[in-house]
Amino acid sequence: MRSKLFVPGSRPELFAKALAGAADSISFDLEDSVPEHSKARAREQIADFLRSGAVQSSAKSIIVRINAPGSAHFEGDLMAFACPQVALLNLPKAQSADDVRGAAAALERAERCNGSTRPIGLLVNIETPRALRLAPEIAAAHPRVAGLQLGLADLFESMHADRRSAANVHAAMFQMAMACAESGKFAYDSAYPDVADTEGFRREAEQARQLGYVGKSCVHPKQVALANEIFGAATLDIDTARRIVAAAKDAAQAGRGAFLLDGRMIDLPFVKRAEAVLAAANDSDRL
Repeated sequence: MRSKLFVPGSRPELFAKALAGAADSISFDLEDSVPEHSKARAREQIADFLRSGAVQSSAKSIIVRINAPGSAHFEGDLMAFACPQVALLNLPKAQSADDVRGAAAALERAERCNGSTRPIGLLVNIETPRALRLAPEIAAAHPRVAGLQLGLADLFESMHADRRSAANVHAAMFQMAMACAESGKFAYDSAYPDVADTEGFRREAEQARQLGYVGKSCVHPKQVALANEIFGAATLDIDTARRIVAAAKDAAQAGRGAFLLDGRMIDLPFVKRAEAVLAAANDSDRL
């Protein structure tokens, strides 16, 4: 998931265009981009689109950013999107592991009510100082947590911190990346709000890639190609991953924990990464 394009739920004229675009994943938004009086209607519009033939025949991963737990819209959002078309629910404003466990339990109830048999994962936003401090606990809170997504706009605005400071951005990225690594969950980068600043987007995305993030949120289709380029370069291709895993089995049978492949020393961390790439590819095939 190199790129994830945000699409406001109140803008149905953009839905089909986003689905036909180059983003790996579409993230329909019911939270910040939708005014309070439009949230119920936006929910209906997204749900209608997800039932369309275009979505049914698409290979894209579908994510929905629902409204926060405790909001008047949370339960309705869960009931609308606990369905097979949705791969992940993006959970905003989580402040603790208990928040995540509560959301997971509510999602399980919604799935049972809807007769949905495929568990939906959670992509949990880290967008407050408290959430960043507790990120390791949040990442490990429940098996449904697939990854954490950094929300720099909310985080830095609440701190009155400068988003343009590379040191500030790196500090937040690093802390969340370590939390994800500890639990084996993926780290996903924040959106970059200045659509015209392509160099700023590239600089921030490359910093995230260097820290092990798998992709970056996009607020405009113009940003998608950059995200695909930057994070695609970091992706281990499936053929190479298969060769590493096969060579590791041969090496294990020969009693060797490390081995050379194409002149490169391969040991356990590289093998685990290759196995993760193959597992992710199998998950994508099932979506």
